[in-house]
Amino acid sequence: MEFSGLKTRICGALAALALLGACTSGAQLGEERSELGDFRLGHAIVVTDGATIGPASRRADPGVWESTLTDEVQRRFGRYDGDKYYHIAIAVQGYVLAIPGIPIVAAPKSVLILGVTIWDDAAQKKLNDTPHRITVLESLSGETVISSGLTQSAEEQMQNLSENAVAAIERWMATKTEWFPPRTTLVEPEVVENAPPDAAASES
Repeated sequence: MEFSGLKTRICGALAALALLGACTSGAQLGEERSELGDFRLGHAIVVTDGATIGPASRRADPGVWESTLTDEVQRRFGRYDGDKYYHIAIAVQGYVLAIPGIPIVAAPKSVLILGVTIWDDAAQKKLNDTPHRITVLESLSGETVISSGLTQSAEEQMQNLSENAVAAIERWMATKTEWFPPRTTLVEPEVVENAPPDAAASES
């Protein structure tokens, strides 16, 4: 019963969001977030079981969601080279992949809803007991301003949404500074060239 209620809420959210505008693109990585401290990516786990397909949506191959989101997590988080490993688990909860509509009058937007959990590898525990909800829309571009259903394939829509979703995950993680200890920078001993011999050596 509780699961059915969740699916109903997700379906309602998808229907409402499909009518809204687009969001900022996650295609560009931007600067690394210092708030993530000593972070290093361990595993990226993506599951699609039970994902709700919103109204008037194309159907997506679950395997494509898994590969696209996994690749995007690797692209964004694989650049961090700290010493403390974390795993990112993502559950695709619902989506809309816009279908062709009448421009301006009925140009639906693509939407993706995820549940995200972060695991601390050393502590072998979840850092958030309840999955954090991430909801993103497709980015605004020359192809999506009319309707991505008219101009993009399902795979292109999924790529767009995955980039935005993983960028949103990074922004959310940056607000959880208590999870990520600051990086420790090893200071190499200074080498002084042509240094005079020490006192003991000069007396021998």
